Amino acid sequence: MRIFSWNVNGFRAAWKKGLAEFLAQGDADVLCLQEIKARPEQLDADQLAAHGYHAVWNPAEKPGYSGTATLSKRPPDEVILGLGDPQFDSEGRVTATRHGDLWVVGAYFPHGQRDFARMPYKVDFFHAMLAYGARLRAAGHPVVICGDWNVAHTEQDIKNAKSNRTTSGFTPADCALLDEFVAAGWIDTFRRQHPDERDVYSWWSNRPGVRDRNIGWRIDYHFTTPETWPRIQDTRIHMDVRGSDHCPVEVVIG
Repeated sequence: MRIFSWNVNGFRAAWKKGLAEFLAQGDADVLCLQEIKARPEQLDADQLAAHGYHAVWNPAEKPGYSGTATLSKRPPDEVILGLGDPQFDSEGRVTATRHGDLWVVGAYFPHGQRDFARMPYKVDFFHAMLAYGARLRAAGHPVVICGDWNVAHTEQDIKNAKSNRTTSGFTPADCALLDEFVAAGWIDTFRRQHPDERDVYSWWSNRPGVRDRNIGWRIDYHFTTPETWPRIQDTRIHMDVRGSDHCPVEVVIG
């Protein structure tokens, strides 16, 4: 099973800039999308059909903001929308789908904002997700949590580490949030498989020339459990795929 995650920064905008062609290739068995910024009723028939994919939508209450969706070649066996907490669920930040025994949790983790005004909200969300993942693990399910985590975990995951140490998304407080997942046993699949890889990123600023010069951050991840890790066959970051300020990231699971 090929599981992709992609922050599309607006489903309708990305559709015109490469998302439609990406789906038409049919490479993804499951595709978790973040920042869809649209409700199903705002999409046309072709977008809703999404080249034959089954779609589960979880838009935010606020128009044109946040939201997640999961597309899959086969309908999922079970769906859970949200975490059961209105402060997060009103923003459509989590779509979980079960495919056989495997839970795929697509999540859009909050940004702390430049002035760190939303850092408390971000911390609360990370902790809620950690508890959510623990409940799925306790039920005996293999789990993959993927999405835009809005944190570059280590200096390997960001081009200009020194100059960004006080930037939201790479402060010590941000990085400590991912440390908590690792301490709880969660595995960053790409980094486990490619421990020494550098200059591989999943997000670039929209400032002119930044992406062409590969001045990026790796903030999109697939995390899995130790029990699930033996089933991970491959991990890839598709830096060549355009359509958003993020690129798709992939894990192949047997």
